Amino acid sequence: MASVYIPVQNSEEEVRVSLEQLPRDASDILDILKAEQAPLDLWLVIAVLKTVSVLQFFDSRFREYFKQGKIEQFRQILEEGSSPEIDEYYADVKYERIAILNALGAYYSYLGKVETKQREKDDHFILATQYYNKASRIDMHEPSTWIGKGQLLLAKGDLDQASAAFKIVLDDNRDDNRDNVPALLGQACVLFNRGRYSDSLELYKRALQVHPNCPASVRLGIGLCRYKMGQFEKARQAFKRALQIQKMLRLLWPLESWICKQMKAADETWKGMEKMQKAFEIYPYCAMALNYLANHFFFTGQHFLVEQLTETALAVSSLGLMKSHSYYNLARSYHSKGDYEKAGMYYMASVKECNKPHDFVLPYFGLGQVQLKWGDFRSSLSNFEKVLEVYPENCETLKVIGHIYVQLSQTEKALEVLRKATKIDPRDAQAFLELGELLIQSDAGAALDAFRTARGLLKKNGGEVPIELLNNIGVLHFERGEFELAEQTFREALGDGVWLSFLDGKVHSPPVDSDASSRQYNDLQFFRRLEEEGTPVDLPWDKVTTLFNHARLLEQLHDNEKASILYKLILFKYPDYIDAYLRLAAIAKARNNTQLSIELIGDALKVNDRCPNALSMLGTLELKSDDWLKAKDTFRAAREATDGKDSYATLALGNWNYYAALRSEKRGPKLEATHLEKAKELYTKVLVQHPSNFYAANGAAVVLAEKGQFDVSKDIFTQVQEAASGNIFVQMPDVWINVAHVYFAQGHFALAYQNCLRKFYYNTDTQVLLYLARTHYEAEQWQDCKKTLLRAIHLAPSNYTLRFDAGVAMQKFSMFTLQKTKKTADEFCICSVTEENTIDFECRAFDALYVPVRSTVAELKNAVRVFSQLSTASSLHYHGFDEKKIETHVGYCKHLLDAAKVHHEAAEREEQQNRQRLELARQVNLAEEARRKAEEQRKLQLEKRKQEDLLKQVRQQEENFKRVKEQWRSTEPASKRKERSQMEDEDGRGEKRRRKGGKRRKRDKKSRYEMGETEGDMMDGEMEDDDAYMNNEDDGNRINDQEDDRADNNAQVLAAAGLEDSDAEDDAGAPSSNINRRRRAWSESDDDEPSVRQLEASPTRENSAEFPGSDGEA
Repeated sequence: MASVYIPVQNSEEEVRVSLEQLPRDASDILDILKAEQAPLDLWLVIAVLKTVSVLQFFDSRFREYFKQGKIEQFRQILEEGSSPEIDEYYADVKYERIAILNALGAYYSYLGKVETKQREKDDHFILATQYYNKASRIDMHEPSTWIGKGQLLLAKGDLDQASAAFKIVLDDNRDDNRDNVPALLGQACVLFNRGRYSDSLELYKRALQVHPNCPASVRLGIGLCRYKMGQFEKARQAFKRALQIQKMLRLLWPLESWICKQMKAADETWKGMEKMQKAFEIYPYCAMALNYLANHFFFTGQHFLVEQLTETALAVSSLGLMKSHSYYNLARSYHSKGDYEKAGMYYMASVKECNKPHDFVLPYFGLGQVQLKWGDFRSSLSNFEKVLEVYPENCETLKVIGHIYVQLSQTEKALEVLRKATKIDPRDAQAFLELGELLIQSDAGAALDAFRTARGLLKKNGGEVPIELLNNIGVLHFERGEFELAEQTFREALGDGVWLSFLDGKVHSPPVDSDASSRQYNDLQFFRRLEEEGTPVDLPWDKVTTLFNHARLLEQLHDNEKASILYKLILFKYPDYIDAYLRLAAIAKARNNTQLSIELIGDALKVNDRCPNALSMLGTLELKSDDWLKAKDTFRAAREATDGKDSYATLALGNWNYYAALRSEKRGPKLEATHLEKAKELYTKVLVQHPSNFYAANGAAVVLAEKGQFDVSKDIFTQVQEAASGNIFVQMPDVWINVAHVYFAQGHFALAYQNCLRKFYYNTDTQVLLYLARTHYEAEQWQDCKKTLLRAIHLAPSNYTLRFDAGVAMQKFSMFTLQKTKKTADEFCICSVTEENTIDFECRAFDALYVPVRSTVAELKNAVRVFSQLSTASSLHYHGFDEKKIETHVGYCKHLLDAAKVHHEAAEREEQQNRQRLELARQVNLAEEARRKAEEQRKLQLEKRKQEDLLKQVRQQEENFKRVKEQWRSTEPASKRKERSQMEDEDGRGEKRRRKGGKRRKRDKKSRYEMGETEGDMMDGEMEDDDAYMNNEDDGNRINDQEDDRADNNAQVLAAAGLEDSDAEDDAGAPSSNINRRRRAWSESDDDEPSVRQLEASPTRENSAEFPGSDGEA
């Protein structure tokens, strides 16, 4: 039996106190301790085993009072030991006083840590802080005090201050404080809470190296660090070692079991459950084991066990975080069973037990889900944002927050959150799917890209692409006008089925007359016959919408036959599908079969007599049939069916009031103003509910235009026109026409009608053509007006209004032309024919005069025929024309025809006169042209004769020259020829030397050219024969020069070969000799022309002067 001995003062005796039989009242022990003035260490031994650190204090080392659960006695002894009297009496005893104060500080730190109420928790922490501060005043360097402060700060969650306190101990080099185990363990705990598991593990290892026999809690910390680092096998080894040290450590069995569950293999999971069961058998009241077992049974679906285990855990646990886990398990069980009320209550209790989301975030997520189910979006958003604080990149939380923002109409924030989710996890197909659904209304292109990405990810992962996703992709392609891609997507979504036979044309439905009744039109016996023939006619419910959209696509592609078959197939399998009835009615309406359309809408109303779409469509058809009162009642019924929320019905009522204001049979200023004001009120009401409603804005602008406020209405029309562009389902040609009406009313005859006609109606709408014809009419463009009306008549031959307008246009053109005819004729009759340009102008003037008169007569005749035809038709009282008015037009046109005869006769007379003048002018021009050509021919003949005479003279001179040359050669002596040959040879060698110089020959030719020019100047005024003679001389000189060049070249070749010829050398001086002989021959033959011989001497002297190497003979 353990005992404590208290020494008796002033004696050697001792008082033995049995630790197992401590008195219930601690005052007895305190009296003994005070009376005997026992050392302070005995006071501490009585309360606790020894002065320990905070970590040791709350282990299994409590001394008897604390160990026996006598907490009040324990506190009483320590508080008495730290009283001022004891401090004064034991002033010299520092260590024991510090130990008592630190023990009290540790005790209150523990109480504050386990306390759930915040006020009591703060009070405990304040008392602990006071005791630690009092210990620090005794010795501020005591390590145990700083360790206690660090534990207190750690319990308060102040990790930075706690780390600083532990660091003070570890940085102290005295008494080996750098290896202080409690400080190492405290710092390791701080690092673990900060998520620095690797650094924390190093400190745990260091503490184990310093103190190898440390308790199992150190190895528990090592195992937890390994577990957080994902090193499950090493973590399990650490937990096994801790179990070997302390087999009854209840915390380790659940932890090892949880690690086994983290190992993915099935046998490891089973081992984990075995260890969890073993922990439960060792200590059935271990809250951690109970919570883990409850978590396991939750996933196995055994909710009754979950509730029993969690209730037991709540009963035995006093730790807030552990109770939070228990409440969470219980709430999750009720949540899975659909009991949202209890689930929300327990989620709330779990949130209250944990101090902050970082401690345990799962109950915040569950509570947010329940609140989202309740519709409390703001509270749900608050909880999910707390989850996002702990896990800022959690895609599931981001997607939920994006959904909540959508519900709160905060679209921009929702887009931002969902885009962030797709960037964090680009492989999350669900995130892209939700992003695409959100972008459909604002950015169809981006939505289509998101849907495509989602489809690609699902296919890549081997998953099945939902039919809803394919349907959305097809609809977006449809809206963008990409009909081929839309059809491919719809076919992919539908897969195989009977509809493929209809789409591929393999099966055809029996033809139905366009005038057939709805009963015949909706005859579904065709599908029953297919079933009887063995063809399966199945249509799964999840493909109905896609099949309807495919039929709508075929309708848009004008393939109404196949579209009708698909609509009928839907009605065969799902007879209550109202939209199919309405689309069949729309097809009948497009075929101008109003009665069939009304009957089909009636079939839809049999399914739901308060369907606003059917009622609105029925009212439109009744209005088209001119059944005004019934249409008004139908529109009111459609509006009441939705409690006034159906904007289409309200718009239809506004249109009704507008049309009522314009009705011609009841039109009056007061009634018109009343209806217009009512229409404006209804349009404005729709705009208040839906500010982006194009049709309401268009109607309001129409009312303003009717009131004369053209500038305001034009601005509204322009805005609607810009907003409606680019959307295939929001085609509004009416707004284009209205803009053109406003410009027309302001006197601006623009081409807006033509743009609308080309953009929306492919130039085939008779009403817009009529608007365009009126524009030409007001602009006095009569022929363009007539052409436009003829185009409209070609499209609608039975429209007699167009014929009447064409007759008016032709009448107006004729009248305008005849008014200008007389003035134009007077202007053109003063034209002259004196010049050729005037004659051309007169021709054009005649065309401008006579052609309009002729076309005027033709137009008047056509107008008479048109009005006569209309007069015949108006007698039937079918087309609404006034017969008297038409007769007036006929009479006026005939009057114009009579007036046009005078102009026509005057134009014919003028035509005859103009033709005569033109014929006279033509004869004059022909005579002048003949005279000019004869003069040119005479000049050509004279020139030709002159050239022939010149050539004849040249040939005669050449013959005379040859004859004289032969005579000279036959009469000259041989010695004279030899001497001249030598001289010519010398001249030839000089000529060769000059040729080697490179430029002498050119100067010789230049001299000849200069001589020719000089002779020309001197013989100016002489006879033409002399000029020809001199020209012939120049030609002869050039010929001789060429012969001399060829001779020189031959001589050089022979000289180079050493074969010079004397005859060639004699010929070398031939040019000058030939010139002299030629001169003598001219002198002999032309003795009777001394003037010519004088002129010939001058160039010879010039040539002689040009050759310095000659012998001077002339």
